[in-house]
Amino acid sequence: PPPPSSAAVTPSKGVHVNLENIELWKKFHALNTEMIITKTGRRMFPPIKLKLSGLNPNSRYIVLMDVIPADDHRYKYQNSQWVVAGKAEPTVPGRMYIHPDSPATGQQWMKGPITFHKMKLTNNTLDQHGHIILNSMHRYQPRMHVVEANDIKWLQFASFTTVSFPETTFMAVTAYQNDQITQLKIDHNPFAKGFRDLCSSRNKDKSDSPGGGEVSSTTAELLSEFPGSRLSPTRVGGGGDLSPSRPTPDPQSPDTNTADPNGPLPGGFDTSPT
Repeated sequence: PPPPSSAAVTPSKGVHVNLENIELWKKFHALNTEMIITKTGRRMFPPIKLKLSGLNPNSRYIVLMDVIPADDHRYKYQNSQWVVAGKAEPTVPGRMYIHPDSPATGQQWMKGPITFHKMKLTNNTLDQHGHIILNSMHRYQPRMHVVEANDIKWLQFASFTTVSFPETTFMAVTAYQNDQITQLKIDHNPFAKGFRDLCSSRNKDKSDSPGGGEVSSTTAELLSEFPGSRLSPTRVGGGGDLSPSRPTPDPQSPDTNTADPNGPLPGGFDTSPT
């Protein structure tokens, strides 16, 4: 039987890629996952978390990620659902996020989960920090690439193992549209839980002190996780150059292709396993 949607196999190399936090992604996917994009860049939650097996323990590999359009539509959130609003806006030349542990031996990669928690998404087309540049109200599909290479300069000559998981598709937004997505992020993101606790504490302090209401820098950081949202103590609502380069010190960005998960890498790199 074919592998489950949470895994992908390249028979010729025996490389196996598993989405470690598939159950969490499924919860978000059922509600149409939303990811915040900002000018300065925002990290993804849930992050992409992979487990690799079948690598040559002594060979060195580079692990990369890019984000491509899932379709050629622009969307709007209307009557509590996402509907097509028109044709997709033009995309900027794609970038790739190189996992900061790259390159590493197969043995090192297979030791434990690989998390892309530092990768950031932005809507700033002039971004100089290597973040993934996306259009708001467009749907995207992350793709992961495992490359047997010692150095990024050899990427275009190396064989790629490329995988994508339908559960990780998401809508890029500047403010959460679906309250259920917001609540799910608060329930599962430790950072957002801190936001909720601090909001409760802040409201208590405000009622206890006559001139209260000053927001600490930590609280302000937590509040910024939910830009443009209605704030409450318990919930927040919201109504080509693809030469891979290192992030500074975080991630990178998307592809100009539409959503063929097995399509060519930006810049003409061959993704077919050899």
